[in-house]
Amino acid sequence: MLNFQSFNLQSGPTVLNYLFTLQPHFYTKMQVVKHISDLQTILNIKREEGLKIGFVPTMGALHEGHLSLVMIAGEQSNFVVVSIFVNPTQFNDKGDLDRYPRDLQKDVDLLSTSACQLIFAPEPEEIYPEPDTRQFNFGQLEQVMEGKFRPGHFNGVAQVVSRLFDIVQPDKAFFGQKDFQQLAIINEMVRKFNLPVEIVSCPIIRETNGLAMSSRNMLLSPEQRLNAVHISATLFEAANKTGELSVEELCEWVINRINKNEFLNTEYFEIVNEMTLLPVKSWDENCKKFGCIAVHCGKIRLIDNMEFGVRSA
Repeated sequence: MLNFQSFNLQSGPTVLNYLFTLQPHFYTKMQVVKHISDLQTILNIKREEGLKIGFVPTMGALHEGHLSLVMIAGEQSNFVVVSIFVNPTQFNDKGDLDRYPRDLQKDVDLLSTSACQLIFAPEPEEIYPEPDTRQFNFGQLEQVMEGKFRPGHFNGVAQVVSRLFDIVQPDKAFFGQKDFQQLAIINEMVRKFNLPVEIVSCPIIRETNGLAMSSRNMLLSPEQRLNAVHISATLFEAANKTGELSVEELCEWVINRINKNEFLNTEYFEIVNEMTLLPVKSWDENCKKFGCIAVHCGKIRLIDNMEFGVRSA
């Protein structure tokens, strides 16, 4: 049983510049802990002081997109915790897990100039002292897009996020909209199990050329990075074509355009209902629509999304 008692376009420099305008009280001495007992001792004291806990769960390899989450957490809470943990249960591809970038010292250095006041950087055995065999059922939310191509991924996400919520017991938790489907899954988990935490959705942060910021970007070669920009550029162009083409025609246009780049291979592109994540058939459907994409650039898998709507006349 899950409960806390038992358990747009913005450039990176803009984010960093804004961080330095925050009030001085955000820059208290930052601590790094690896054990749950140490973390909870600190947080219990903060709660007794009447502070509201903001939580930013990450897998490290931090960039300015993560810093934007920490910035928003600093604005909306009194004490900010950032976790750095590469969760093995959400990788269905061991090669992807092995390739995932890790540099804790670099992450700590980056967070030292942010609103973060406590870093939780546990080892896997701290989070999973025993194998986590829990199975979650999110219905159609986990069966499309990422769920279709990465079986078991969202079960692993639910395992680790519920575990971290249980450990940290935050008042608010902050997630980026780049992981569009993951955000929908987490919101559903909170609703389904009535977890006492508010989920705050934060906008995608893009590099100045439009590429969505991602920890995986650092794995790209300079040439791959240059060509990966074609993903977001295509989405921006496609968003301006809504109403000109049918939904089906626009999906085909996006896939064909991206696949013409020899460095890129589209795994999927779908325009979906924001709430159900099911593909929309017509622009007339009364819902917010998002174009969601996954593209392989060499061995590196990149995702992005963008809101699509009928253009005004």
